[in-house]
Amino acid sequence: MSWLQLRLAISPEQAQSLEDALLGVGAVSVTFMDAEDQPIFEPDLGTTPLWTNTHLLALFEGDVDETNLLAHLQLLVRGDLPAYQLERIEDQDWERSWMDNFHPMRFGRRLWIVPSWHAAPEPDAVNLLLDPGLAFGTGTHPTTALCLEWLDAQPLSGLQVLDFGCGSGILAIAALLLGAKQAVGTDIDVQALEASRDNAGRNGIDPACLPLYLPEALPADQFDVVVANILAGPLVALAPQIIERVKLGGRLALSGILAEQADDVRAAYSQQFDLDPTAEKDGWVRITGIRKR
Repeated sequence: MSWLQLRLAISPEQAQSLEDALLGVGAVSVTFMDAEDQPIFEPDLGTTPLWTNTHLLALFEGDVDETNLLAHLQLLVRGDLPAYQLERIEDQDWERSWMDNFHPMRFGRRLWIVPSWHAAPEPDAVNLLLDPGLAFGTGTHPTTALCLEWLDAQPLSGLQVLDFGCGSGILAIAALLLGAKQAVGTDIDVQALEASRDNAGRNGIDPACLPLYLPEALPADQFDVVVANILAGPLVALAPQIIERVKLGGRLALSGILAEQADDVRAAYSQQFDLDPTAEKDGWVRITGIRKR
């Protein structure tokens, strides 16, 4: 089966009316895409922001007549259409195509993230089995990679770790596989906790070694190592709570931070930590340090 894809170059103000019109002429799906690689990382609460230059993609069944479709759409919008492109797309094994995009990835000297459909490249290495899923954190994003590389370089044997904003559980599970005694995970999203629990089970982690909590239920403990891969705004706003979770002499790693946000985050932690030089990867940074007070 083939499909007809209509791509429209729109402004945010045109989004709602054009989405309604496309659905009205029979689109089976409508998707908004960034046309200029312009990221929106921390939108205001209650908003659904769009990029300044947005592409609106509508997918139609392949037997739709192009001429009639465009004419009907023009009637609904009562005028000329924005710049557009029509393309015929042949059906394919989308699941296989999606799976082919994910391969085992190495972080540091010892640690590999391995999708379940791949064999481990180094069976004797530290292999974390993880499939891409709904919760954030599969190793493909620079912030996750920065944290995994840092964990791989740490002496974690026998230590207790807190993964603050655990997402998929990737950092907590990695810490355990790298020798930590216990890793506690916390997240505001119940679905993230479920994903962490599932991924821990897939890696043979004893549930007692990876207790998971919503923030309000997290015990008031301190940890040898705290990792927080979230966003710059929450890292600054929650600095007092995060700092209090780190033992004196304990280590902290923060990520989810754009390079231009690094100074603000460092300032929020600099009085209590001896901070290392900022590490950067593809425009994202990691801030680490040892608690001194």
